[in-house]
Amino acid sequence: MKLHYSLLAVLIALLVWSAINPFEYFTWFLEILPALVGILVVIFTFKRFQFTNLVYILIFLHCVILIIGGHYTYAEVPLFDWIQETFQHSRNNYDKIGHFAQGFVPAIITRELFLRKNVVSGRKWLNFIVVCIAMTISVSYEFIEWGVSLSTGEGGDSFLGTQGYIWDTQSDMLFATIGAILALVFLSKTHDKQLRNLVLKD
Repeated sequence: MKLHYSLLAVLIALLVWSAINPFEYFTWFLEILPALVGILVVIFTFKRFQFTNLVYILIFLHCVILIIGGHYTYAEVPLFDWIQETFQHSRNNYDKIGHFAQGFVPAIITRELFLRKNVVSGRKWLNFIVVCIAMTISVSYEFIEWGVSLSTGEGGDSFLGTQGYIWDTQSDMLFATIGAILALVFLSKTHDKQLRNLVLKD
């Protein structure tokens, strides 16, 4: 329980920080909105359904990425400006971290929901379905970015964050897919262990 409160307290502090003189308030709101929705869903469902600590830590990290991106915009995060200049990248690639997390984190969340709710009877198809869902989330988010950009014109450019890269949308979805696959490859055993411990506690 201490872990949950600690993570929430840090997120609230980061949200306050991010709201102080962000690069652009419209983009800030759009970028942090998924984090706000995620935090509220976790809070309101906590008593009825508690995830493993692994899932809460991953959600926390994803929210941190979103909040930082909201404050600076994804194209202006200082550390990645430095990386861009030092390694002569053509763009600020912080958004790729965000899209990687967009696949990595939902993959483990989906995996836990499917296993605990017995959505998939066997594990033969589990990984395939989890990756497909992570890809669907990524595609849906690209649709949202596209819609916001069309409806707001220049106001949505910072949210879209292509930085002149014509394959930005496709690479975003690729990074999310890679994130989902790597999450399953590297975290499944740890996740299974935490799931077993959770069952024992119940």
